[in-house]
Amino acid sequence: MFFPLQNIVDSLHERTGIPFSIGLPDGSHYRSGSADPAFTVVFRTDAALLSAFTRGHMGLLESYFDQSVDVEGDLAAALAAGMLSGLDMHSQALNNVENGILELRYSNHNTAQAKANARAHYGLGAEFYRLWLDDPLMMYTCAYWPEGTRTLEQAQTQKIDHVCRKIRLSRGESFIDIGCGFGGFMFRAWETLGALGTGLNTTTEQVEWLHGEIARRGLADKLSVREADFREVDGQYDKVVSIGVLEHAGRDQLSAVLRAHAGFLKPGGLGMLHFIGHVGPRETELFIRKHVFPGGWIPALSEVIVEMERCGLEVVDIENLRRHYALTLDVWVQRFEQRWEAIHALNPQRFDERFRRVWRTYLMGCAEMFRSASGYTHLFQIVFSKGNVSRTSYPMSRAPLYER
Repeated sequence: MFFPLQNIVDSLHERTGIPFSIGLPDGSHYRSGSADPAFTVVFRTDAALLSAFTRGHMGLLESYFDQSVDVEGDLAAALAAGMLSGLDMHSQALNNVENGILELRYSNHNTAQAKANARAHYGLGAEFYRLWLDDPLMMYTCAYWPEGTRTLEQAQTQKIDHVCRKIRLSRGESFIDIGCGFGGFMFRAWETLGALGTGLNTTTEQVEWLHGEIARRGLADKLSVREADFREVDGQYDKVVSIGVLEHAGRDQLSAVLRAHAGFLKPGGLGMLHFIGHVGPRETELFIRKHVFPGGWIPALSEVIVEMERCGLEVVDIENLRRHYALTLDVWVQRFEQRWEAIHALNPQRFDERFRRVWRTYLMGCAEMFRSASGYTHLFQIVFSKGNVSRTSYPMSRAPLYER
């Protein structure tokens, strides 16, 4: 099989500035630049090489998952180089067709499919997530890293406190945590503020674990959790918290899910919408949709704001925490790598080598995506109100957010 590989290697190096090499099944090597390679992509089979040329980054990634490609050296640098090189634009038409099919196949329009999509990722078990998330809150969302923050645990409690200040959550108030995960926000809000939380979650495994944890802590009269779809509004609350949920709504359900957020909120109440969003409408990455989050869809900030306006929600404040997510993912990667043997031991059939490669790619790739100076995927926190705030109902400056 013949490809002008040295020309391709040189071209990629010129675009990325990252030195690397590739190795072929026949033992030959091609190297870029004069510096030591940051990584080497080793093709074990001719089929893997053909797949990379015909399907671009998806062919390369899936060959890596199948172990017909190995990456020696710095995998994060390899993923960063792939983004800088525009490799994801190669064979875009073919990948777009598959992406569109998957979006239709795993649409969240059907609540049963939405539940299955959520369980596919979030139903991996508390034991799995506890090994690499912060302990004990297990917050699986972007943390908050102001200057001086040293640990993931500190950053996640700071994130919760930051959100609580933004929505002015106070003692005795009721709030709903849409997509509550393992309940970390609810536990922290009760312990520090005395706020009364209700969690909403479609993932059976998390709901069952959280029921047990609430009972174990003796908080059944303060906190509760309900297994239900995010669109099932059962009442109104003083405050609404939605952290890392909107990405699972789906393109066709964006309006319905935001209407549900508005429906949960009492008139005059405040809420927080924390989500990964694009700058401008763009397609969701095929790798993420196919291998990590079935049914996932990343909306544009502009699309979200338009739908919020239609729901009668006033946008009070928007903060971009993109850089904070890169730091969060860096720690997740470090812990995932360090504790892989323990993860594998939990269930060797489920947490096998393919799983490890997919999740390394997911965690490292997202870290590099959020770190990128030219990336278009960000992390937004939108404070919203149901109806317009007044001078007395919300501060006139951001100063209270930074008061301790």
